[in-house]
Amino acid sequence: MTTVFYQSVGNRLTHWDVDLAAATLTPRGSIELPSNVQYVWPHPTRKLLTVTTSDAASGNTPNPGNLHRLCALRIDANGTLSLHGEPAALPQRPIHHSLDATGRYALICYNTPSHLTVHRVNDDGTIGSLVEQPADLDLGIYAHQILMTPSNRSVVMIARGNRPESEKPEDPGALKIYAFADGRLSPLANLPVGGRGGHGYGPRHLDFHPSQPWVYVSVESQNELHMHRLDGETLSPEPLYQLRSTVGTYDISFPQAAGGIHVHPDGRAVYVSNRANATVDFNGKRVFRGGENNIAVFAIDPSTGEPRPIQHADPQSFHVRTFSIDPSGSLLVAASIAGLDVRDGETARHVPAALTVFRIADDGSLTFVRKYDVEVGDKYQWWTGFVAIA
Repeated sequence: MTTVFYQSVGNRLTHWDVDLAAATLTPRGSIELPSNVQYVWPHPTRKLLTVTTSDAASGNTPNPGNLHRLCALRIDANGTLSLHGEPAALPQRPIHHSLDATGRYALICYNTPSHLTVHRVNDDGTIGSLVEQPADLDLGIYAHQILMTPSNRSVVMIARGNRPESEKPEDPGALKIYAFADGRLSPLANLPVGGRGGHGYGPRHLDFHPSQPWVYVSVESQNELHMHRLDGETLSPEPLYQLRSTVGTYDISFPQAAGGIHVHPDGRAVYVSNRANATVDFNGKRVFRGGENNIAVFAIDPSTGEPRPIQHADPQSFHVRTFSIDPSGSLLVAASIAGLDVRDGETARHVPAALTVFRIADDGSLTFVRKYDVEVGDKYQWWTGFVAIA
């Protein structure tokens, strides 16, 4: 098995060679896709990637775009990518997608408005036909992630909701659970965590423990980490453990947000990115307003699943939207979406977007190794990830 690293900037997906012993990344080549990369998911054969793309603006913006695609890419023996078959048109901007365990179905969720689709993946790995879904599925507000449970018999879609704004009340969040059979979904459970109908609850992403029935959720709006128990095909209605992901405590009006979440491959720890990139005026420039940008590290109790905070590691960049852990569990790479100006005494200096490489210790803690600055221009470094290839 070979491990490679892929990085998106705008519509360009770049392949990097990985040296695990030296903790280095070396860029090798890129492929341009129909529009900006939104998410990437490897096929279980390790010979293909699926990629969703869109020319829409991110978030709750008025630009819906008009070029949304699901693509299959072939991976050659050294990690080079090439388009595999014709991309499939999608109805709107996809925010996340994944495959079922067999690689026969691609599940895609869309944020504005909240929606999902399921597409067949043909035996040769090309994108197949759309699977019709029931019209009465509860899709929540602002879908943000869609994943199969480990049994491959149910699906969790995270509906983040939206923070309150000056002239708009809060939209509630929830975990939407569906039964899954032959590509079709049916309602199974709706979990508006917190006892207030989903108000005060803005989940973003979740990840599963590799060997125990424990599910860890990054709660974006409240800057929290939750741990649920996997109960059959659904989750416990409320978390068993609930912790702050940040060092500080922030009011809902402050632009601080929990981000991605990944459990270590052997289950020793769980990691959450904390993000802030709001700006204020300083001598005619927009500079970083303040807040936390770090990777929060939580050791996992092997008998109970309880997460315990042990570190907040500095990526030396701003707004880590995605990060990933190599399959061996020895390296973590954090990716910031764009550069930012920061105040430095009476002047401002620019901190570029970056790929930050950490080594992972036996207790799960992180040690900074190096940082690769990335010139993104007017694009975003939107997705990155390690992939094991055959």
